[in-house]
Amino acid sequence: MRGPLGPSHVPISRTRGQRFDDLVLDAVDRLKPRWGSQLAAVEFAVEEVPPVAELTDIPERSAVPLSRLQPAVDSDPNIIVVYRRPIEARAGDRDQLGALVHDVVVEEVANLLGLSPETIDPGWDERH
Repeated sequence: MRGPLGPSHVPISRTRGQRFDDLVLDAVDRLKPRWGSQLAAVEFAVEEVPPVAELTDIPERSAVPLSRLQPAVDSDPNIIVVYRRPIEARAGDRDQLGALVHDVVVEEVANLLGLSPETIDPGWDERH
């Protein structure tokens, strides 16, 4: 895991991974006006691919997870991990990539808060 996402200096040339991190941060920022207090104690991270253990627990071999919620333990916060390569593989272009990242973040936040994705992002239902 590259670790929690946060603000950084913007270099002239951004890597593919850095651009993906930006999409995740943008998705979180879009939710903050309405859910900021609930998200304050949540960390967001990006990993390239799911760990092997997550792949062996899948009944359908074709279903690769796009993210996971790591629940808080003791003093560790809740962590939402987004998997870059499986999401990139499903997206046809940059616009689809941004929309898919947003949807994945919305779904995990909904899971964390015990709410529907439509409650987290009222426009979610229109896209599905």
